[in-house]
Amino acid sequence: MDEEIDTRKINNSFLRDHNYATEADIISTVEFNPTGELLATGDKGGRVVVFQREQESKNQPHRRGEYNVYSTFQSHEPEFDYLKSLEIEEKINKIRWLPQQNAAYFLLSTNDKTVKLWKISERDKRPEGYNLKEEDGRIRDPTTITALRVPVLQPMDLMVEATPRRVFSNAHTYHINSISVNNDYETYMSTDDLRINLWNLEITNQSFNIVDIKPANMEELTEVITAAEFHPNQCNTFVYSSSKGSIRLCDMRASALCDNHSKFFEEPEDPSNRSFFSEIISSISDVKFSHSGRYLMTRDYLTVKVWDLNMESKPLETYQVHDYLRSKLCSLYENDCIFDKFECVWNGSDSVIMTGSYNNFFRMFDRNTKRDVTLEASRENSKPRAILKPRKVCVGGKRRKDEISVDSLDFSKKILHTAWHPSENIIAVAATNNLYIFQDKIN
Repeated sequence: MDEEIDTRKINNSFLRDHNYATEADIISTVEFNPTGELLATGDKGGRVVVFQREQESKNQPHRRGEYNVYSTFQSHEPEFDYLKSLEIEEKINKIRWLPQQNAAYFLLSTNDKTVKLWKISERDKRPEGYNLKEEDGRIRDPTTITALRVPVLQPMDLMVEATPRRVFSNAHTYHINSISVNNDYETYMSTDDLRINLWNLEITNQSFNIVDIKPANMEELTEVITAAEFHPNQCNTFVYSSSKGSIRLCDMRASALCDNHSKFFEEPEDPSNRSFFSEIISSISDVKFSHSGRYLMTRDYLTVKVWDLNMESKPLETYQVHDYLRSKLCSLYENDCIFDKFECVWNGSDSVIMTGSYNNFFRMFDRNTKRDVTLEASRENSKPRAILKPRKVCVGGKRRKDEISVDSLDFSKKILHTAWHPSENIIAVAATNNLYIFQDKIN
């Protein structure tokens, strides 16, 4: 990565006061809309916050790019399943935007069980002069109405409204881990541990089960589905990843139930590296198609891999995210960190990939130059326009002045969720309850 990426300028960060941060404030998903004008975050409290990018003004040309709060709404509430005596968390697992068709915006948000379609729209006019009711809303006595009035639209302060348009529920026995909108913009899929369902955006009372890996006897269960995504420009193709480190590509034209995959991507394990933790760390936590649709990116606990869709036997590229943790797997298993699910994202041109790590570090890998950089999202360097310094982790031996020892990493600070603007070098990084937005240095 050239100097441009190394010297990113921080744009702005939305820091909630540490003293008042609760479990509910922890950000659980981050997603740009297809134009990058809006950025949505979901949190463990079931809230969705939408940020809108400032328009460039003539007198302040550098202001372009700042994201300010546009709309906040409660998407999901905590529920209780009385049949199973289970609490259903309100935590937002994923947000996916639909392409904009008119003045309103639409997004899908999901918790463990229910997907909702939200409409976000603006109102800056209100009708006045009703015939059947007074201005304060009281119904008028019809006998007193002697003349017909034509209602007029009067300007008012801009109001942003979020309204739920559809609720897709009761289709998942297990927890939903991902949703993906198809490029026909009519259908989407929702995925849980054992099944994938296909929905029509207009129909809430039925879905089609397209993958079912549930064995007849649950004691024979050996793997679960961890993530799934539609191909960006082939509406019949999708992939799903598993806890065994494999990826299956399915074609919906072949059969209604896609239990038989058309391609199977898996890297054979090196017997010399085999350990007690091999299966846990090979579980794939995220899978993403490149924008071109030619490549797949998968994230497991220690690496990011890029696969060519035409080569199933092994990945095209493998990037070590935090190889220095290989010796720490035992303690990471004891504190449950080994089960953390990190996400990965492509930049707009598929040339750079980004994923998170511990100690509020996130990593970027340039696929062309093979250079990589570790950056930190922290309160200390969150002043606007501050330049991020690359960080290095040292393992044993002498530690240089600017390096951090692997033993002093903070495993409670982890960057699981990141997003990259679809066309510009702007990234959003969620660090626990804080959202950081960074952009390239503008010379």
